[in-house]
Amino acid sequence: MAIDVNNESGTEVDEQAILDVARYALARMRIHPLSELSVIVVDAEAMEQLHIQWMDLPGPTDVMSFPMDELRPPAKDDAEPPQGLLGDIVLCPEVAKKQGEDAPTKHSMDEELQLLTVHGVLHLLGYDHEEPDEKAEMFGLQAAIIDGWRAERGIEGPSPAPTFT
Repeated sequence: MAIDVNNESGTEVDEQAILDVARYALARMRIHPLSELSVIVVDAEAMEQLHIQWMDLPGPTDVMSFPMDELRPPAKDDAEPPQGLLGDIVLCPEVAKKQGEDAPTKHSMDEELQLLTVHGVLHLLGYDHEEPDEKAEMFGLQAAIIDGWRAERGIEGPSPAPTFT
């Protein structure tokens, strides 16, 4: 997997964990190992500009996804998953920090960024959470991926619950 993490935020983040959780999520979703993904970490001002430009919504948000080749997880009987450019995930550590602090199961900014990375990957793969059934599917898959990644790394304790709707 070719994954680039570019921190333009001025905030120190665990870039290796973002890379690792993205790689784990893509492998778990059976995305071709030669596919490419870019993760950009930006400050609140840059995120707000993107949020206004692309969603016509005010203020910064936590994560945005910009798909390129619209790759989807392969059907179980596919021998070879398609290869391509997944797209970009943009993360905002300032929003992630506040969400982690405000969450029912308080957690760190880096834990929130890991959750948001998986969330962004799933959006790139076509998952959404507008409808209740879509939300249940996406958030269930997101929790399974985070739990699997944390277990593989030997991280104990509850996984961060989604703090976005």
